[in-house]
Amino acid sequence: MNKITKLIILLIQIAFLNNVSSQTFQRNLLYDGNNRQYVLHIPANYTGSSNVPLLFVFHGGGGIANQFMAQTTDMRPMADTAGFILVYPQAAVDPTDGSNSWLHKSPTTHNDVYFIETLIDSLSNEYLIDNNRVYACGYSEGGIFSYELGCRLNNRIAAFASVSGSMLTDSFRSSYYNLPICSPSHPTAVMLIPGTADSSPHSSYSGLDPYYMSVDDITNYWSSYNNTNSNPSVFQVSNTNTNDGSTVERRIWENGTNCVTTQELKVIGGGHDWPGSFGNMDIDASTEIWNFVSQYNMNGLISCSTNSIQNQIINNELLIYPNPVTDGILNIELTQNNPIEIRSLDGKLMWKSSDSFNGTKTTIQTQTWASGIYFVYSNEHSVRRLIISE
Repeated sequence: MNKITKLIILLIQIAFLNNVSSQTFQRNLLYDGNNRQYVLHIPANYTGSSNVPLLFVFHGGGGIANQFMAQTTDMRPMADTAGFILVYPQAAVDPTDGSNSWLHKSPTTHNDVYFIETLIDSLSNEYLIDNNRVYACGYSEGGIFSYELGCRLNNRIAAFASVSGSMLTDSFRSSYYNLPICSPSHPTAVMLIPGTADSSPHSSYSGLDPYYMSVDDITNYWSSYNNTNSNPSVFQVSNTNTNDGSTVERRIWENGTNCVTTQELKVIGGGHDWPGSFGNMDIDASTEIWNFVSQYNMNGLISCSTNSIQNQIINNELLIYPNPVTDGILNIELTQNNPIEIRSLDGKLMWKSSDSFNGTKTTIQTQTWASGIYFVYSNEHSVRRLIISE
């Protein structure tokens, strides 16, 4: 590709950013003597009157931030709806091989964890950021880097997710990169979306000893750290696309400290993919990630009630029990005249209260509902995750 062609592509990408939304900007930040770039999206409903969450999305090794956004995971419509600020940082060039990389090859003093910390501070000075709700996610090497933020910038990251990216072993992190071992400081919700047939050495399901952890080692690490149940609850995700050559199993380690969970979306037969964009099409990784991380802040699950796990009271107006549902019967009690809806992860309406449902108890038969995760909504706001385990 010659220089003229590269210039034309760059101009098209910049035009794309400016035309899609006046709220999307190509930004620069001088850091450590380098002019670092990132794509910033401010949701259309941002008013500057209240703090909003912040989500970082990291491209893979050799990638370009605006291409990754445009071609793989454009989460701007989601940000506009949910009201969070969205950032796609650009990795710096590794002088060893000229590639855009979050983790430069040794020997190096490059450490982008501090770049992200500086970026959080810079954005917090410019916008009203809820620093209790800063999240990270990434693909491939960007997923590996998300683990690094969860390990080494844990005091700033509330929850994170990794797609087709493994986690460094402590021995490799310290011996090769001369970095400290993974040392989270608070219970941290983690989602990973690995493919069992991923052939990349950086994200193999079985790991690559002594460099990269296996998926089982990763879930063991975070479930142990978060003090969750030893064994996961396992649910089969509906195989809505029978032509993608893969299926998905949802594995959830629950009841962690401050109600945090570790969750794996195991793509059986999946490769080095971003589900929903390419590879498996039964789930949409972007939607799954936001639905997951947005439930948490630095203190754990938002509205976590450690006094009652089975009987869950929401804002003193809604009582749902038992949770999880194991016998096909769900009880709901409402103390205020608010409409209630229950929807599946893909947004399908499962149950809706009648206008007369006020201050009374109702029983819902869930025997025909598929095992899995549902969301209870009150006044169009997600108020509680509901688990059906038949």
